[in-house]
Amino acid sequence: MATAELLPAEFSDLEPFARKWALRTEPQRHAQRLASTMEEMQAFYDAVFPRAKAAIEYLDRFDLEEMPARAKNLLYLLYSLIQVSFPIEVWKQPETLDAAAIRFDRSDPD
Repeated sequence: MATAELLPAEFSDLEPFARKWALRTEPQRHAQRLASTMEEMQAFYDAVFPRAKAAIEYLDRFDLEEMPARAKNLLYLLYSLIQVSFPIEVWKQPETLDAAAIRFDRSDPD
Protein backbone atom coordinates (compact mmCIF):
# COMPACT_ATOMS: atom_id res chain seq x y z
CA MET A 1 0.00 0.00 0.00
CA ALA A 2 1.45 3.36 -1.04
CA THR A 3 1.42 6.25 1.39
CA ALA A 4 0.46 9.76 0.40
CA GLU A 5 3.26 12.25 0.08
CA LEU A 6 3.25 14.94 2.73
CA LEU A 7 5.70 17.37 1.09
CA PRO A 8 5.85 19.22 -2.23
CA ALA A 9 7.44 17.14 -5.01
CA GLU A 10 10.48 19.43 -5.02
CA PHE A 11 11.28 18.18 -1.52
CA SER A 12 10.54 14.48 -1.97
CA ASP A 13 14.05 13.70 -0.70
CA LEU A 14 12.88 14.86 2.75
CA GLU A 15 9.76 12.70 2.70
CA PRO A 16 11.31 10.01 4.99
CA PHE A 17 11.38 12.63 7.78
CA ALA A 18 7.94 14.15 7.22
CA ARG A 19 5.77 11.72 9.21
CA LYS A 20 7.94 12.09 12.31
CA TRP A 21 8.93 15.77 12.13
CA ALA A 22 6.26 17.71 10.16
CA LEU A 23 4.27 18.42 13.30
CA ARG A 24 1.67 21.17 13.49
CA THR A 25 2.21 22.45 17.04
CA GLU A 26 5.20 23.62 19.01
CA PRO A 27 4.45 21.27 21.95
CA GLN A 28 4.37 18.33 19.52
CA ARG A 29 7.72 19.34 18.05
CA HIS A 30 9.26 19.77 21.48
CA ALA A 31 7.97 16.37 22.62
CA GLN A 32 9.37 14.76 19.47
CA ARG A 33 12.75 16.31 20.15
CA LEU A 34 12.77 14.93 23.69
CA ALA A 35 11.64 11.49 22.46
CA SER A 36 14.37 11.31 19.80
CA THR A 37 17.91 10.06 20.09
CA MET A 38 20.81 12.27 19.11
CA GLU A 39 21.41 9.96 16.15
CA GLU A 40 17.83 10.46 14.92
CA MET A 41 18.07 14.23 15.33
CA GLN A 42 21.46 14.32 13.62
CA ALA A 43 20.12 12.39 10.61
CA PHE A 44 17.14 14.76 10.40
CA TYR A 45 19.36 17.83 10.77
CA ASP A 46 21.87 16.59 8.18
CA ALA A 47 19.09 16.00 5.64
CA VAL A 48 17.02 19.16 6.18
CA PHE A 49 19.58 21.84 7.02
CA PRO A 50 21.19 21.89 3.54
CA ARG A 51 17.70 22.20 1.98
CA ALA A 52 16.44 24.92 4.35
CA LYS A 53 17.25 27.88 2.09
CA ALA A 54 15.48 26.26 -0.88
CA ALA A 55 12.52 25.41 1.36
CA ILE A 56 12.25 29.00 2.58
CA GLU A 57 12.40 30.31 -0.99
CA TYR A 58 9.67 27.84 -1.98
CA LEU A 59 7.45 28.82 0.96
CA ASP A 60 7.88 32.54 0.28
CA ARG A 61 5.68 32.07 -2.80
CA PHE A 62 2.62 31.52 -0.60
CA ASP A 63 0.50 33.61 1.71
CA LEU A 64 0.55 31.93 5.13
CA GLU A 65 -3.24 31.74 5.38
CA GLU A 66 -3.58 30.25 1.89
CA MET A 67 -0.63 27.87 1.96
CA PRO A 68 -1.34 24.41 0.47
CA ALA A 69 -1.20 21.46 2.89
CA ARG A 70 2.07 20.05 1.52
CA ALA A 71 3.71 23.46 1.80
CA LYS A 72 2.50 23.77 5.41
CA ASN A 73 4.07 20.40 6.15
CA LEU A 74 7.34 21.71 4.72
CA LEU A 75 7.01 24.75 6.99
CA TYR A 76 6.41 22.47 9.99
CA LEU A 77 9.50 20.47 9.00
CA LEU A 78 11.54 23.70 9.14
CA TYR A 79 10.05 24.50 12.54
CA SER A 80 11.27 21.09 13.73
CA LEU A 81 14.70 21.85 12.30
CA ILE A 82 14.77 24.88 14.59
CA GLN A 83 13.79 22.64 17.54
CA VAL A 84 16.73 20.29 16.93
CA SER A 85 19.32 22.92 16.00
CA PHE A 86 20.40 23.74 19.57
CA PRO A 87 20.61 20.10 20.70
CA ILE A 88 22.72 19.32 17.64
CA GLU A 89 24.86 22.46 17.43
CA VAL A 90 25.26 23.44 21.09
CA TRP A 91 24.00 21.13 23.83
CA LYS A 92 24.85 17.75 22.26
CA GLN A 93 21.78 16.26 23.97
CA PRO A 94 17.98 16.50 23.52
CA GLU A 95 17.26 18.37 26.76
CA THR A 96 18.14 21.93 27.66
CA LEU A 97 21.02 22.16 30.12
CA ASP A 98 20.64 23.97 33.46
CA ALA A 99 17.29 25.54 32.62
CA ALA A 100 13.88 25.74 34.19
CA ALA A 101 11.21 23.35 33.00
CA ILE A 102 9.83 24.16 29.58
CA ARG A 103 6.07 24.41 29.23
CA PHE A 104 4.07 25.44 26.17
CA ASP A 105 0.62 26.89 26.83
CA ARG A 106 -0.35 27.84 23.30
CA SER A 107 -0.75 25.89 20.11
CA ASP A 108 -0.15 26.95 16.54
CA PRO A 109 -3.23 28.14 14.64
CA ASP A 110 -4.91 25.73 12.25
